[in-house]
Amino acid sequence: MGTVGEEDWDDGYSVIGDKPEVGFLDYGDDKSVHEFDPVNEGEVIISNPFPSIAGNPQSIPIGETTVDSVTILNSTDEPIDLWSVKIFHSNPEGTYTVSLLEPPSGEADVETVREFLESTSLDDRVLQPGETLTIWLSCKPKEVGLHTAILHFNAGDDQIERVVFLLGEDKIAQLLASNRPYSRAPRRKQFSINNEYVAASRPAGTQKQNFRYRLPPYPIPPDVRELIENKQVPEVLMEGLKIDNYSHFFSNLLIMEEIHLEDEMRMHDMENVTMRRVGSHLLALEVPGLAEKRPSLVSRDRIFVKPIDDAFDNKPYEGYIHRVEAEEVFLQFAKEFHLLHHEGNLYNVTFTYNRVNMRRLYQAVDTAEGGLGMAFLFPSQSTSKRRSIKTSPFVPWSQHLNEEQTCAVEMILGCKGAPPYVIHGPPGTGKTMTLVEAVLQLYTTRKDARILVCAASNSAADYVLQKLINKETPVVQEHEIFRLNATSRSYEDVPSDLIHFCFFDDLVFKCPPLQALWRYRIIICTYMSASLPYAEGIRRDHFSHIFLDEAGQASEPETMVPLSNLCTKQTVVVLAGDPMQLGPVIYSKDAESYGLGKSYLERLFECELYCNENKNFVTKLVRNYRCHPAILELPSKLFYQGELVACKEERDLSLSEWTDLPDEQFPILFVGIQGCDEREGSNPSWFNRFEASKVVDIINRLSKSTKVGEGDIGVITPYRQQVLKLKKALESLGMDDVKVGSVEQFQGQERQVIIISTVRSTIKHNEFDRIFNLGFLSNPRRFNVAITRARSLLVIVGNPHIICKDPFWDKLLRYCSDKNSYQGCPLPAPQNNEIIGDEHENPFSDEVESSEEAYKAEEIPKPITDEAEWSDGWS
Repeated sequence: MGTVGEEDWDDGYSVIGDKPEVGFLDYGDDKSVHEFDPVNEGEVIISNPFPSIAGNPQSIPIGETTVDSVTILNSTDEPIDLWSVKIFHSNPEGTYTVSLLEPPSGEADVETVREFLESTSLDDRVLQPGETLTIWLSCKPKEVGLHTAILHFNAGDDQIERVVFLLGEDKIAQLLASNRPYSRAPRRKQFSINNEYVAASRPAGTQKQNFRYRLPPYPIPPDVRELIENKQVPEVLMEGLKIDNYSHFFSNLLIMEEIHLEDEMRMHDMENVTMRRVGSHLLALEVPGLAEKRPSLVSRDRIFVKPIDDAFDNKPYEGYIHRVEAEEVFLQFAKEFHLLHHEGNLYNVTFTYNRVNMRRLYQAVDTAEGGLGMAFLFPSQSTSKRRSIKTSPFVPWSQHLNEEQTCAVEMILGCKGAPPYVIHGPPGTGKTMTLVEAVLQLYTTRKDARILVCAASNSAADYVLQKLINKETPVVQEHEIFRLNATSRSYEDVPSDLIHFCFFDDLVFKCPPLQALWRYRIIICTYMSASLPYAEGIRRDHFSHIFLDEAGQASEPETMVPLSNLCTKQTVVVLAGDPMQLGPVIYSKDAESYGLGKSYLERLFECELYCNENKNFVTKLVRNYRCHPAILELPSKLFYQGELVACKEERDLSLSEWTDLPDEQFPILFVGIQGCDEREGSNPSWFNRFEASKVVDIINRLSKSTKVGEGDIGVITPYRQQVLKLKKALESLGMDDVKVGSVEQFQGQERQVIIISTVRSTIKHNEFDRIFNLGFLSNPRRFNVAITRARSLLVIVGNPHIICKDPFWDKLLRYCSDKNSYQGCPLPAPQNNEIIGDEHENPFSDEVESSEEAYKAEEIPKPITDEAEWSDGWS
């Protein structure tokens, strides 16, 4: 097979340069293919080769040649000069060729192959009236991702343009391809439940505890529900938060959130479904999307089914979830239901929103207004702002405390009560370890200390427990420390070495009786589970100290669950967190924007006592022991006034043999790839299988050429569907130990190597993501957390032409480019991105105009949370 150079063709009439400057061509943006202002096509009609399928480019195997014909029709009664046909632009270069003859197949004889000629241009000829000329466009993709060509046809006085997009795919990309085209799930009919239903028995062994103090029902007032459902904003939210409207303000925000969650849950209702019998007491219902928490269901949740069969009572039947497995829930109904059920019976199903945690939040803000007072809720307005803490030296249990951590522990030990004391600092600066040291000091030096430690997730609470019982510092007596779990937490979810610190009955976690709770000097739980000791009878003056770890990740009502019920003015409250990292996960955009998305920790920093770094109220940790200095440099400048001190050794010998890194002294690599945004089935979440393939390739090369183990590698991506696709690809290669998750799932964690897949490949979805706070763009906190999880190596895989639209990501892109650590598709031109305000100020004033009407037809992928802690211990 021969190749003819451009100089061998008569190209005298072409006025187009041989090396054009062509910017990013977005297959999803119609405007991008017309930015060269081609003249109207006139009377020469040219077909479009390799047309898109369902809006996406066709996929073709890497290394194989794919061919499509192009027809050129002279529709006039006069001859027309076809001066040239030319591949004006090809990316990657040399991928496309044109020919007058159809390329020979693999079965062609040697002579036919030798005589075949292909090139990047064809010479001039005359098209007779009505004549159709067929030429052939070939593409042999070199790598995974988008392959683009611009074809120019100079016919008569016109220049006609065709833009071609093809996606090169390897075996991994093929494995992850969707076989179900995306279509929005249809709206399902909903049946009314009210109080007319046949009740079911609770799961055996999980009956309600007889708590001393019962949680009020807190029904949503009908007038407030009507107001919010009509998209109106309650007046109290327009007033802003004040001491005299505290409960009313947050209650209305919580109502907004609850109504939104109700609507989201009902969107998963099902029609005409069957259930299969499991033993004599349970029925299994398949719930599509359950593995992705769409809907999020846990043991002891309720659902309602309405039989279509006439043999049943016409009323809905209540069913309790006994077990959740992959795509099925196992249900128990009233005895008569099980007797009447037969295989093949059809049912309509509606899911219910479990209100227990929301009722805890209503109770917390209601109690906080009257019980906590100014010193906790509005420290800047209280008389305690003049406090001066007296400190004294201590002998640390940890041998690794630095100056700032030591100062923080001294201040905590000297603290006498409200307002709260705050430890804040960037990732990797040892906030949790500082709390652990303070707890150990109080435990060993003050026999009357009673300590409650709360964290935002079960995994974070387990981590605190593991550090407190560390064998290197055998300080705490096992019978004096307790890990309190919600009843809904799976027994198997608790690490085996921690289970003996828990209380359970028949493998179901419970709150111990009051007499047992009194004996524990340290109790560790999540924010929500902190309501259980109060319900059992623990009063406000029981705990001398309450520590709130990861306080920036909890909403203010969540923070109030332990504080409002268990604090007095004399209780020492310590918050640890970073207001520059991700805040609480809020599902209602309105509730988030009006204040529910702001943590108590962040609000405290609006007080001058905290924002001015008054040492009697706050300690800032600045020494980072996690990240390589090059990884830390950019976030330090962008978010922490350049104050961070990198304390990790620069060189990591386990990565020294990885030749893909241009400079081992700069362990950040940006791999540019133009892939494709896809969705499948009725799932609105996005994935990019071409990026997934590139991520898997990087992991493969790391595993083969370095000493890095699978468990040392983490992959962060913003969309749930991309998480699932990556897990599928890695499992197919036996790499199950690589953790894949969202930014939220990695907050508070670290890995030696972090690979980030940004997913997005077209511009048209950027505004949608911005408005609904999805993905990585327009969310500085998510950016900050993502790039600070890596200890030794950070690799970003993404489309640079998309992420450069965000000023923070653009700075990272240019940072890598300036250090010659960029590989892949051509870089975009420098952007005029400016971070609003001083870089050294808080960059998170991310209010956006309400443009949701433009996106009403879309479904929003939900934020990913790895904790589901519903518990109906109170009713």
